[in-house]
Amino acid sequence: MIDSLLSGKVAVITGASGGIGSAICRIFAAHGAQLVLTYRESAAKTEALAAELPGRSLHRVIHCSVDDSEAQTRLAEAVADHYGKLDILVNNAGMTRRVPHHDLDSLDDALIDQIFRTNFRGAFASVRALRTLLEVGDGGLVVNISSIAGTTGMGSNVAYAASKAAMDSMTRSLARALAPKIRMVSVSPGYVEGEYTARMNPPELLQAQRDATPLKRMASNEDVARAVFAVATYLTFTTGAIIPVDGGRPLGM
Repeated sequence: MIDSLLSGKVAVITGASGGIGSAICRIFAAHGAQLVLTYRESAAKTEALAAELPGRSLHRVIHCSVDDSEAQTRLAEAVADHYGKLDILVNNAGMTRRVPHHDLDSLDDALIDQIFRTNFRGAFASVRALRTLLEVGDGGLVVNISSIAGTTGMGSNVAYAASKAAMDSMTRSLARALAPKIRMVSVSPGYVEGEYTARMNPPELLQAQRDATPLKRMASNEDVARAVFAVATYLTFTTGAIIPVDGGRPLGM
């Protein structure tokens, strides 16, 4: 059943078909939002997700790699032509690869550049491309999906942690620079339970993370999606904030 909390709102979700992205799409669509689901490679998966969402005819699927600024411009043109505005941008697209922090040689220049190109530059480019649409009417909201790695220095590798710290710094800087028309918030999960996390990490490491978290579990995709939804609907006087969704994990260090 669709309710009206986000009725009439238009949202772009980058990296929409991943675990967190799909959970955000489902909760937004369930509350009446019109969605633009973007993807880099997973066309069939993203189309299948869009087809199962409430209000299917309201949504669009668009190929757009966040590290391609020309594609970002085309995305903005498509959103303008179809909707004429944008209320919410969720910068969810990201990438990483597990590299032990002490293994400096394996964190080569190509991987560092790829991580920053996607996680930081891609998120910034999305805001840059869509800013004009976000400023229509009463203004809009950008939610950056960050990570507690940005503040703890932990996580899949050193560059990933640094890229999320850069994202959080961008959130604060743009919250000041783009106010009052655009709000900027980072939602910052710890380890998130799901296929991607399980594939990238050994089971014993994941269990250690659960054991070290005061709430004794990792975040679910739905935990993160509910935080994004809260920022969009209830935390309307919040900007420049980094909102943790980590079960108190830093307390267990």
